Amino acid sequence: MKRKNLWKRTGVIFLAMVMLAGCGGGASGSEFEDTKGAGAVTEEASAGEKVFYYGDTTFNAENDESDVNPHNGYAGWACIRYGIGETLFKYTDTMESEPWLATEYTNIDENTWEIILRDGVTFTSGRILDAQAVKECLEHLLEVHERAAGDLKMQEILADGQKLTIKTREPVPALINYLSEPYGCIIDMEAGIGDDGNVAGTGPYRATLVETDKGLTLVKNENYWGGTPHLDTIYVQTISDGDTMTMAMQSGELDGAYGLPYASLPLFAQEPYSISSVETSRSFFGAMNYATEALQDEKVRQAIAGAIDRENFTAVLLDGNGSPAAGPFPAGFAYGDDTVTAQPFDLEVSKALLEEAGWTDTDGDGYVDKDGQKLSLRWLTYPSRQELPLLAESVQATMKEIGIDIQVNCTANHLDFIDSGDWDIYASAFVTAPTGDPEFFFTTHCLDASSKNRGGYHSDRLEELEEQMSRTFDTDERAKLATQMTQTILDDNGFVFASHLKMSIVSGEGVTGLVAHPCDYYEITADLDKN
Repeated sequence: MKRKNLWKRTGVIFLAMVMLAGCGGGASGSEFEDTKGAGAVTEEASAGEKVFYYGDTTFNAENDESDVNPHNGYAGWACIRYGIGETLFKYTDTMESEPWLATEYTNIDENTWEIILRDGVTFTSGRILDAQAVKECLEHLLEVHERAAGDLKMQEILADGQKLTIKTREPVPALINYLSEPYGCIIDMEAGIGDDGNVAGTGPYRATLVETDKGLTLVKNENYWGGTPHLDTIYVQTISDGDTMTMAMQSGELDGAYGLPYASLPLFAQEPYSISSVETSRSFFGAMNYATEALQDEKVRQAIAGAIDRENFTAVLLDGNGSPAAGPFPAGFAYGDDTVTAQPFDLEVSKALLEEAGWTDTDGDGYVDKDGQKLSLRWLTYPSRQELPLLAESVQATMKEIGIDIQVNCTANHLDFIDSGDWDIYASAFVTAPTGDPEFFFTTHCLDASSKNRGGYHSDRLEELEEQMSRTFDTDERAKLATQMTQTILDDNGFVFASHLKMSIVSGEGVTGLVAHPCDYYEITADLDKN
């Protein structure tokens, strides 16, 4: 009962400390409530069970993760992150594809793939995993998920025992990569999707309570095909305030935490704590709105790109928890930063570019103007990723030095502003190579048909290169094409990249198996334990 009493007592303290102002994040979803909610401790914790308490910043509507249904929302990460669902294939620590619910596949021809499923797997509903179950799941995905349908391009799915045959309308070289995406989690469609967005997957845990913006309660899957999980119950608590999460780890309220402020990490760099860190392809970048007249000028876009101080941002504001970004992919990838060239940081060059574009400070107020209008740009971002408010702060300072007024709008309702068009530069965080394949970023963000092409970017050259990429199966050739595609968008300065994330997960005393992964998918696994 000690844990339960501590949870109650410190909850009052934390609630009083929640910061409500600015981009630092609000209190919504971060209180340790003494209720029977997902983050609260019930009497189960005192019944001799092994219980784990996990703080996370990502399970909320702001991140488009309002439930654990992988077919809902853009990505469906919650299902795979919390050990509820699994995909046919997964990624190793080096981002190479390997079988998971499948055991092997054969690319019979450009449009036909044969996949053999693993024997002895059951859903948490009790249903046996076979090709028919996978077929039902994928067909529902294609019906309700526009992005998945566009990625997979499936024409026909055939089921025969444990053999699944997929026929596509056209060649999809990255099909196996797409089937590793979180939206590809295989769920039991016979069991259905609950009103709360709960599903029956094949993972080591099942959700018994799903509360948007608050958290989840997970219980052990006794029939998990990969061995019996170590923990009986896991409470996942959505905590948006960094100070609250930090104190919860220090006081023992939490056994593990994802998304702690960088300034707090040194507090957990010694025993009894441990930190698991890994470089990822999550990139922080801004997209230009081509509907904004000033941004239609390539010299203005170039000036902005040259006023992003990536080195200072990552070294100082992120305290080294990231690396400067030239493009969407980190160095070390075959198509990464070390293969392309971005506009270098040089404020004097940026000032000259603005002057060439006709923007000068005629009234001496420190900001450039043209035809009587000051160059003022609306920088839209959101607070749930701690790096984004810091990036806005950095950009606002350096842009002022070249005479551009940056008006920061850091809000959880950022998608509303996207829809209304009330923005000029939109800064966001995105995992650019979640499946180890480069095509994903371009198809989601940079093409005419891309669902996340927020600013209306267009390049004839990029469209041509994507047409080649979509029919290229050789991985070396795909890497060469990706480098050309990245250089194309960098030369246009339609997107400006600031940094890549170094992800860290903190574990408390006696915790093992909580390991950061380059793809940022696999957090809660059957290996997670607490002694």
